[in-house]
Formats: sequence, structure tokens, C-alpha cells
Amino acid sequence: MSGVYGKCFDPTGARYGVPTYPFRLAPDGLATRRQLRARGLRPGGQPIAAQVMRANRRAGGHLVAYLYRIDRAKPVRPMTSRKWGALALAMLARRTCPRCRLDVGYCIPRSKGICGLCLATEEQHAA
Repeated sequence: MSGVYGKCFDPTGARYGVPTYPFRLAPDGLATRRQLRARGLRPGGQPIAAQVMRANRRAGGHLVAYLYRIDRAKPVRPMTSRKWGALALAMLARRTCPRCRLDVGYCIPRSKGICGLCLATEEQHAA
């Protein structure tokens, strides 16, 4: 057993407190939050059943993803009209330029803070 695999394999949970499996080797019946969401489910308040661990060779250390039991997962709550409205207003705020107050049709980059037209105008005045 390789060193990386051995550090990531702890099915009893003696080392990390929860059962730990190497990347892509988790048993059936467990899923991450994203996998649950793809099935239209959510964890629903259940505790973490296990974790998947992967060695991060670039930065060192390990990457961890928590696993939840599929049979105890609950369906995703449907979006209400109020939630849809709040989401639409939030996206409108991200598309509105604070300088010219126009909806530019795309999310304004946070690094720039203004739309492309205002940015081009600002660069012309600076030159």
C-alpha cells in the first residue's frame, strides 16, 4: 500500500474520527453535497457519514470532501416566488454600473467596479 493511499484509507475512523476513503473509492450509498444536489436531494441535517480524502501534491496537505448517506437525504426545497424575486434583484444589482446606472447585460467585474463603456471613457480622459 502506497504512503498516500495509506494516509487516506481509514474505514474504521480511528485516525480522523470519521471513516475516510481515498478519492473515488467511497462505498456505494454515500454522496457529496454536489452529488446529492444533482439528484435533487440535500443532506437535511444529518451528520457527516464519512469523508473522501485526496493528496494535494501542488500545495501539500490533503483535500477533503464530506460524504452523506443517500437514504437519509431529503428532497431539495422548491424555490418560492419571493426567493426568485430576491435572486433577480441581486443579479440586477450585479449587472448595474454604479457610475452610469445602466443595466449593461453582464455581471460587472469586481476588479474594475464599472462597466466597459465607463472604463473606456475613463481611460480616454486619462490619456
